[in-house]
Amino acid sequence: MADNVGSKVSFFLVGLGIGALVGILFAPKSGEETREYLSSKAEEGRDYAQKKARELRERAEDLLERSKEIMARQKDAISNATGKEAYKREAKLS
Repeated sequence: MADNVGSKVSFFLVGLGIGALVGILFAPKSGEETREYLSSKAEEGRDYAQKKARELRERAEDLLERSKEIMARQKDAISNATGKEAYKREAKLS
C-alpha cells in the first residue's frame, strides 16, 4: 500500500515539474532571466529535498530507537516470565 502511495506522489511530482518547466519555457522572459529562474528553482528544490531527507532520517532514527526500547521491554518481560515459570516448576518439584 505504501508503494502505491509513493508511486502516486512520485508521478504527481514529476508531472508538476514537467508542467512548471513547460510553463517557464513558454513564459515571456529573456533567456538570461529564465536560466536564473531555473537555477534558483533547482536550488530551492535541492534544499527542499535535503530538508525532507533529513526529516525522514530523523524520523527513522526515532522509530529505530523506539523499537529498540520496545524490544528491550519485551525481552525483560519474557525473561521475567521465564524466570517465574522456572521458579514455580522448581517449587512444585520440591
